[in-house]
Amino acid sequence: MSKNYDRKDFLKLAVLANAALYTQPLQAALKVFTLPPVSSSNVTYYKNGDIQYDQIRQGFNKRISKFPKIIALCENAAGVSEAIKYAIDNKLPVAIKSGGHCMEGFSCNDGGLVINLSVLNKVTWLSNDTIEVGPGCTVSQLYDIILPKGRIIPAGSCASVGIGGLVLGGGYGIISRQFGLACDSLIEVTMVDGKGNIRSSADDKELLWACKGGGNGNFGVITSMKFKTHQAPATLQCFRFKTHNVDTAKAKAILQNWFETTAALPPSCFSAYVLNGKTAYILLTTTEKITTPIQTAITKLSTLADKITKTQPEALQPALKTFYGIQHPVYFKNSSAGLYKKFSDIEPFINKVLDIVVAGHGMIYQVNTLGGNIQNASFEAGAMFPYRSYGYFSELQTYWETENQATPLLKRFQSVQEIFAANNIIPQYRNYPDINFANWEDRYYSKNYAKLQQIKNKYDPNNVIHHPQSVKNA
Repeated sequence: MSKNYDRKDFLKLAVLANAALYTQPLQAALKVFTLPPVSSSNVTYYKNGDIQYDQIRQGFNKRISKFPKIIALCENAAGVSEAIKYAIDNKLPVAIKSGGHCMEGFSCNDGGLVINLSVLNKVTWLSNDTIEVGPGCTVSQLYDIILPKGRIIPAGSCASVGIGGLVLGGGYGIISRQFGLACDSLIEVTMVDGKGNIRSSADDKELLWACKGGGNGNFGVITSMKFKTHQAPATLQCFRFKTHNVDTAKAKAILQNWFETTAALPPSCFSAYVLNGKTAYILLTTTEKITTPIQTAITKLSTLADKITKTQPEALQPALKTFYGIQHPVYFKNSSAGLYKKFSDIEPFINKVLDIVVAGHGMIYQVNTLGGNIQNASFEAGAMFPYRSYGYFSELQTYWETENQATPLLKRFQSVQEIFAANNIIPQYRNYPDINFANWEDRYYSKNYAKLQQIKNKYDPNNVIHHPQSVKNA
């Protein structure tokens, strides 16, 4: 590769972000509609060749490029309804784009209609602790509005991610152990269903349940979301522990010690283990003062590192900005690599994974802490998200600069995924999809898939809204 991304950029890009577009053969040309749609005050339609078409078509992942016949830039729910009805009349499959960060490109399609929600990005205060948010609002836009008022929802930290896609798949970040997943703060949605009808979850508790972890492009287009906000922590402090030139044995020893240490962290803390080639990196954050359990963790992690750095406690808004990451499209593949309860889940085979990661540049294996208030029983009862009992979420990442560099990196990536699959690592996080997952229905949704199918039948019986891994009609 002509240059290597800085490891900090890798971490910023992947830690807590919740992502762009699914790889398929690219259409070289598109047929022009003989009867193009008529724009209105509610929605503007674009086709290939129009000004802004490419700008609003492109997602965050340059690896994936799709060409819908029509992009509907919607101003409101009425515009989404018009676009859905147009798609039905013209037999066009519908994909939904809020921020364009879906890692496999499910927010776009080839030859169909894409509903672009980027204009629906307003944040409205409904009370001192309740907000209404458009799905196209990004994480950085949201934080710029609510953090100065001392309020927060646990919405991750990748600046350009759209709130719609993030929340509908669950949504986690460095303060999720303290406040739960992003979807756990969701209290109501407005949705346009697969027939173009405008619906409210105030009339259907099961719709709200489904949108808390199971709503990504499945049975409707979410046009607004209401959240309960939380009192924001005053500060965030970060500790970073690095070890250079690790081999497989060293990387495994650090990982095992990290699992044991983080099992005792209080909910105010988040941690991530990141293996980037031959460099092992541990991040630890806290929103409270250094208590005895936190100091114990710092002391244990320090024994594993060649270099230790820390920040002073900093106001939350500027502290979070250090994790905002790259905000322009890049070439990459990133996906879930399993949810774990403890190190023993992966111990029998993890050497095979680490061998591949340390053997060359361009691949990262990362494990992040879950647990804390993500495991709150009341949150579990009200949300589709099926994996509360798992304390750790892992992911794979690989990055490159030009198209011709992709093949060997993607081959290595797939070889690691095959190791996890062969060793029965089934649970996967829906917001970090992989197009190659077999039995993805069970991997993403577990026991809740059949209920999601019922909701799909109710709101989108003709499967108007779909993508390669969307919930299927029963």
